[in-house]
Amino acid sequence: MPSLSELLQRTIAEGASDLHLEAGNPPILRVHGRLVPFAGEALRPQDTEALVKELCPERFWSELQEGGGADFALPFEGGARFRVSTFRERGHLAASLRLLPNRFFRFDEIGLPEKLRDLLGRTRGLILVTGPTGSGKTTTLATMIHEINETLDRHIVTIEDPIEFVHPSRKSLVTQREVGADVPSFAEAMRRVLRMDPDVILLGEMRDLATISAAITAAETGHLVFGTLHTTGAARTVDRIIDVYPPDQQDQIRTMLSVSLLAVVSQVLLPREDTPGRVAAFEVMLMTPAIENHIRKSETFKIPSVIQTGRRMGMVLLDDSLQELVRAGRISPETALLSSTYPKELAARLGLPVPA
Repeated sequence: MPSLSELLQRTIAEGASDLHLEAGNPPILRVHGRLVPFAGEALRPQDTEALVKELCPERFWSELQEGGGADFALPFEGGARFRVSTFRERGHLAASLRLLPNRFFRFDEIGLPEKLRDLLGRTRGLILVTGPTGSGKTTTLATMIHEINETLDRHIVTIEDPIEFVHPSRKSLVTQREVGADVPSFAEAMRRVLRMDPDVILLGEMRDLATISAAITAAETGHLVFGTLHTTGAARTVDRIIDVYPPDQQDQIRTMLSVSLLAVVSQVLLPREDTPGRVAAFEVMLMTPAIENHIRKSETFKIPSVIQTGRRMGMVLLDDSLQELVRAGRISPETALLSSTYPKELAARLGLPVPA
């Protein structure tokens, strides 16, 4: 069995995004979106237990034993960092590790519209980055926080589980709090954060009503707030937030959201066709009077048409982003259709057979 150090070094050397360790299978890497097993024998339960125990700091080993799972960040040699999820699977210990980027990216490197940069100087409002797990939300948020840190005089407070990108203070002062280590929960962290004199708040995940309410209130009361949701598309993101609230509060939250929301960046990460690697497709909604009106009137189904006509402002629909990537030869048409919001329409635009 390879040692833990050998496994982590191989993950880095192969350019893999993830490493999976489960009894009954060899170690498996995810390289450019595809699963690649190690050559050799399958891991035995005693192998995975030894690897997981070596991975876990004492506090998280106790958490794993008591609750059946623990998540944390793991520093490795050469400045590498992994996000680790340990858990039980069919009674045996297992782990999934994600290799975190060890540098910050520029807007153009990850394909973020330059128009978003203008929002980073705002003193209040809510910017949401959404998408499925593994879509690059953390990298996009880190890019925006890094830009603020390098160029603006702000107190940035991040609330994360776990801390993935470490931001040394530059022009800004950066305070990073880890849920479970520095504060017991996201909701408690949000309750405390306004006493810390923040200008910018990064909320790693908007998980529940209390956290979402606190984020919207902070955005209304003079703070720039960044948050994430596991939704795809701007309209669905708005609906998801509103649906968290009881029916008798939804009209009020529509009004609050229409005033506080600055932008929704929704993204998917796709395997490239032209070179090894992956590329992000984005949907970007920037708040306009028309979108504000649609949110307030519960007409979110009209938001996509406003985005489509707002290209000059920097807005883009996900399907338009996918179409551009196909025409540039960066992703295959089949990949685009799998992530499309309206696959039949996109197939017709690409000159492909319309799916049933």
